[in-house]
Amino acid sequence: MTLREAAKIIEAEVLVGEDKLDQEIGSICGSDMMSEVLAFTKDQSVLLTGLCNTQVLRTADMLDLICLIFIRDKKPTPEMLEMAEDDGRVVMTTHFGMFSACGKLYAAGAGAGCM
Repeated sequence: MTLREAAKIIEAEVLVGEDKLDQEIGSICGSDMMSEVLAFTKDQSVLLTGLCNTQVLRTADMLDLICLIFIRDKKPTPEMLEMAEDDGRVVMTTHFGMFSACGKLYAAGAGAGCM
């Protein structure tokens, strides 16, 4: 599954990285606890989270995550979007909650990481 396909499935708005939407997703991880993300996430993963702060970006950088999807219409700050863009990371937001967004992606064939 590509990031473009995932965005369509969860009706996501792409905030940064529109030119990178053809990347293949390795796995999906849904968590608000960055310690779990650090322990269980694989490379080329997408993180769905309701936590909207710079710690999420630092975690994404450490793990080389390809995309961050903020749930429940959370919007990162302009500073966070600039950091993500500088790192070459895709950032999206969706109106779905964690359970629904992860479930829709999993049902569509995305591999589970730490969901």
